Amino acid sequence: MATSAVPAAITALLGLLVPAPALSEVRVIDGPPPSTNLSESDRLYVGWSPGAEVAAEIQQEFAVAGARRRNEDATISCYLETRDGGGDMAWCRNRVFELLAVVETVLRATDAAPAAPTLGGAVLWSELTAGSLIQEQGPDGAYAGLAFTVAYRARI
Repeated sequence: MATSAVPAAITALLGLLVPAPALSEVRVIDGPPPSTNLSESDRLYVGWSPGAEVAAEIQQEFAVAGARRRNEDATISCYLETRDGGGDMAWCRNRVFELLAVVETVLRATDAAPAAPTLGGAVLWSELTAGSLIQEQGPDGAYAGLAFTVAYRARI
């Protein structure tokens, strides 16, 4: 029996995001960045956010009397970033929120993907919950980053 759903939830979230057609030109990365590559305009990190020491946070409690099952509530840290060498901040800001909308849509149930909010059965439900926008201008152009969390509840 697993002690946490975090590993399966992160793997399942990546399994939904990597093949998403609307993210085909976005580099989806499992965990922290392997390097800084300013030639890639769009990146999505799952299980990492800049300045955060935590990839995921969990809380557990007994699910029912008898202590045989536990409920786990957790958040997975994620980060989107986009760059524009020409310095167009409005474009970067709009693009990063456009990509966030794709992530949110991937997590919604549809007729074609009824198990999307359960991350393929890894959790009871999941949803995009919070976000923080970062904007910078520098010698390499404009940059917008959006730290966000995917929350879930699992029964373990």
